[in-house]
Amino acid sequence: MHNIRNFCIIAHIDHGKSTLADRFLELTHTVEQRKMRAQYLDQMDLEREKGITIKLQPVKMRYKDYELNLIDTPGHVDFTYEVSRSLAAVEGALLIIDATQGVQAQTIANLYLALEQGLEIIPVLNKIDLPAADIEKTSQQAIELLGCKKDEILLVSAKTGKGVQALLDKIVEKIPAPLANQKNELQAMIFDSVFDEYKGVVAYIRVFAGEIKAADQLYLIGADKPTEATEVGNFLPVMSKVDKLSLGQIGYVATSLKNLEDCKVGDTITIKKQEGINSKQAYKELALPGFKAVKSMVFAGIFCQEGSDFAHLRESLEKLKLTDAALVYEPESSSALGFGFRCGFLGLLHLEIITERLKREYGLDLIVTVPSVAYKIKNKQAEFIIIHSPQELPNAAGVTAIEEPWVRMDIVAPKEYLGKIMELASNKRGLHKNTEFLSEETVILHFELPLCSILVDFYDKLKSVSKGYATLNYEMLGYRPADVERLDILVAEEPVEALSTIVYRNESYRAGKRIVESLKDILPRQMFEVKIQAVLGYQASGKNKGGKIIASARIPAMRKDVTAKLYGGDVTRKRKLLEKQKKGKKKMKAMGKMDIPQEAYLAVLKR
Repeated sequence: MHNIRNFCIIAHIDHGKSTLADRFLELTHTVEQRKMRAQYLDQMDLEREKGITIKLQPVKMRYKDYELNLIDTPGHVDFTYEVSRSLAAVEGALLIIDATQGVQAQTIANLYLALEQGLEIIPVLNKIDLPAADIEKTSQQAIELLGCKKDEILLVSAKTGKGVQALLDKIVEKIPAPLANQKNELQAMIFDSVFDEYKGVVAYIRVFAGEIKAADQLYLIGADKPTEATEVGNFLPVMSKVDKLSLGQIGYVATSLKNLEDCKVGDTITIKKQEGINSKQAYKELALPGFKAVKSMVFAGIFCQEGSDFAHLRESLEKLKLTDAALVYEPESSSALGFGFRCGFLGLLHLEIITERLKREYGLDLIVTVPSVAYKIKNKQAEFIIIHSPQELPNAAGVTAIEEPWVRMDIVAPKEYLGKIMELASNKRGLHKNTEFLSEETVILHFELPLCSILVDFYDKLKSVSKGYATLNYEMLGYRPADVERLDILVAEEPVEALSTIVYRNESYRAGKRIVESLKDILPRQMFEVKIQAVLGYQASGKNKGGKIIASARIPAMRKDVTAKLYGGDVTRKRKLLEKQKKGKKKMKAMGKMDIPQEAYLAVLKR
């Protein structure tokens, strides 16, 4: 136990976490040189394509006489939950700062998460081999952020391997060994899990007390479920079977559970006791503090192109939920799209990654509705109900107040872009709170603004106005009153549920016109004329059927040249054929139904 060091790597996105992990694997000879590849711990094709870490990845390394357990974490704001779970399983963290870019928003956010857990922080400046590296300026930022001394900051180049050996020595020296626990009974916390076709649910665990062996009879305290350990092992980084996992170690246990709901992240595993009067109380005393329940920021409906795939979609979401505890979903049905799920995500990148994984890993053809946020509706009985989609919004007569979620946002940027960023935030209904100077060149701006304002294109615009230098981080504040209404889109006079959105009353015309114009460009022409309309206060039936049309467009019908076969003769022959065609088109228009392609939903999505 005294020779164990558990730590994770935290940083802003693209500051070199995975590359540094590669050097650790090489130096400690954990992975053979012939098998090494860049970003070795990024196992998913999606991670390699996008160049980002999506999943936390544990690995056990031997260095001198020490056992080093590293957890590589993602850097993007949408995967903060992965980071917070990793931090709960370790004693120390390497805070990586890119020497060419300095301290950025997610650097600060992840540092605060680590400080909350009371971890030992080792500051590391990476990419010192690059010509653009400004070691002096970045060191100064780190000193102001952490209150450390300059000689405590380690300088490394993860690409060339310079300074990595000294960093390993520093980890052994500074990060404390796991604390001995007075309890002799097993206490292991689940910080992640995956589903294996042969082993059932495999839980990633950190042992806080006792030891766990194969064939042990286990008990999951939170889920109130007994199970058996069919296999225990370490990550090297592939799963490797061992006889037992002892106090302080990080590894996995194959639980033989087939019900995916039973193995929840944050649960505590212990040895099953003899059934007795006080066994429930004894289990409660052994329970470790879990993780904060994750709050979804963005909601979207996920439906299958083929209705028969619904059971496959449900099974796929259950398996994905095991590997991504931040995913939240519940069944939903739509008259237009059939049966599907209303899913909650931590952000738009999270939504994109989940839908991409469902398509690639499970072979599903999906329709994803326009993302929205959760609104609080106060009805006439003065009750508050939370709605997650525009379809759930009652008509104006049944609503006395609507509240929307707000977020606190921190933007880190060079000071010359201060004015443009302030203008962008105020255009998005943001309230500027205050500005801090991180150094002479760099500022942190603090804003409060509605979550829906940053939902789609805020990040892209922020990058544009700051020439790519600004970074952001946000967290939930609560609900505040909002003046919004539902905007419905009618195609061929039929409402398309998946395109409904909730918009600000004073922006409804602009939003309607934009959606209508983008649909006009993307929808394929039919044999009949297609009307596209944006409608406020739409009602499908009743006295006030219809609603107020605020924008419309027409897609002309495709026309066959019915007069091509004519040669010479009287003009009335030509006119007769054209009239016949016109009648046919009119008849077809009354019966015409249209399939909306997935690209149309995406076009509206991207605004």
